[in-house]
Amino acid sequence: MKYIYTFACHESEQELCMMELRELIGHEPEAGRSWVQSERKISPDRSPFISARMDVLLEEDTIEELAAQASLIQLADSTFKVVYMKAGDKRSYEEQRAVERLVGGQIIGKADMKSPDITFSLLSQKGRWMLGVCHYPERAWLSHKQKPQNYSTGLSSRVARALVNIAAPNIEGIRLLDPCCGMGNVLIEALSMGLSIEGCDINPLAVRGARVNLQHYGYSDKHVSLRDMNDLDGHYNAAILDMPYNVCSVLPHEDKLRMLTSLRRLADRAVIVSTEPLEGLLGDTGWQVLGKIQASKGTFVRDIWLCS
Repeated sequence: MKYIYTFACHESEQELCMMELRELIGHEPEAGRSWVQSERKISPDRSPFISARMDVLLEEDTIEELAAQASLIQLADSTFKVVYMKAGDKRSYEEQRAVERLVGGQIIGKADMKSPDITFSLLSQKGRWMLGVCHYPERAWLSHKQKPQNYSTGLSSRVARALVNIAAPNIEGIRLLDPCCGMGNVLIEALSMGLSIEGCDINPLAVRGARVNLQHYGYSDKHVSLRDMNDLDGHYNAAILDMPYNVCSVLPHEDKLRMLTSLRRLADRAVIVSTEPLEGLLGDTGWQVLGKIQASKGTFVRDIWLCS
């Protein structure tokens, strides 16, 4: 089956959105589009940027041909409505309502514009038409913005969620590591998506805060421990490392080298976040850079590397 994903992001997170789409969907959208097509079926709730997923049922050259094919859809007792996706060709309000009525009038079922059982979406691109079942995200993760404990410069829920998706686009059978977990922002996003993840930190205040946050959202505080990542054993499919930083000092070169070497030993793949340049160190510690982007929060800028 073919799937259409619509998305939206702030310009400060444009690069992050594109990297997440590449990993989740398989490729970026064409320039100027706010939708992307894929054969991969991804829950729209996984991404902070995806606004809808359309499971394509019909595709025709004209709206009349599409409406004729829509007459084969029989819904029995289910209610429905048809909506025009604005991500496609620009059309006036009147045109949008007209094509919705044309197609909806052919579907055998009971229309309900307020709370239908099924929402069908129409997408027009360069005159070609598609009709499919539309799925919207519930965005339950938005509640993660109100954590009991947090750092003002910590990763936002949106960024943390996107980083998890970049590190682990396929979640089945994946073991994920967050070796400098801070207040647990990444842990909470990963757990809410059903991922297996472990976190640690050398700062007892951070670990205490992470445990409070985990319990607040109904997760076990056993997912986090007070440990130095350089002392960890075991193997993980992927890791997300938000390098420690301090507004008044720079992390010593030797510490960064040791952390990246330990990460290389622990994980096959990593998303590494830093406020300082790391290019030379990544190569020296055996990491191959697959992509690099920046994400900003006001004047606070983070470099993000995807490595293997």
